[in-house]
Amino acid sequence: MELLLGIFSAFGLSASAGLNAYVPLLVMAIVSRLSGAFGWNILNLQAPFDTLENGWIISLLIFLSLIEFFADKLPAINHANDVIQTFVRPAAGALAFAASAGVVTDLHPAFALAAGLLIAGTVHTAKAAAMRPAVTATTGGAGNIVVSVLEDIVATVLSLVAVILPILIGGLTALFISWLIWFLWRRENRKQAHQEAGL
Repeated sequence: MELLLGIFSAFGLSASAGLNAYVPLLVMAIVSRLSGAFGWNILNLQAPFDTLENGWIISLLIFLSLIEFFADKLPAINHANDVIQTFVRPAAGALAFAASAGVVTDLHPAFALAAGLLIAGTVHTAKAAAMRPAVTATTGGAGNIVVSVLEDIVATVLSLVAVILPILIGGLTALFISWLIWFLWRRENRKQAHQEAGL
């Protein structure tokens, strides 16, 4: 069960990194540091990932989070930021997945890093290549600030839930997979119905 919860947590954190590279790492660093200080059993990062708990690293993550927050809100800079984050977010997702509670001790680190890279990369690609251009086209760019704030909120909440209630991430993942299967099945049935109606 602990391995399963660790995997749920890792999936949530790496998906969050696809929206905002630094928020999940910052949440992990702070929660792990507080867990150690107060004897909580929420998240205890193992070496070498416990380096994230260092005060200087936490300060750096706060600084980088603020830069990304403001860069993503400025119309002239947000597209350049997305290009830069194409490399940063998957790397942060890989780090978040590998560092997550208990996973790295039970899964091969290369697998954990690759899984995090793919999850964060997929979320970032969907955001940067599909969602953001659609918002820009339909709102003339005015909706990008609202969407960016929502992404930051989702990344923060998802990171906290992934660390504190990973079982909820498992439930949400199961619901999403069920919805995706239903959606694809329904689309295929409609396609076949149109083809039969055309014949």
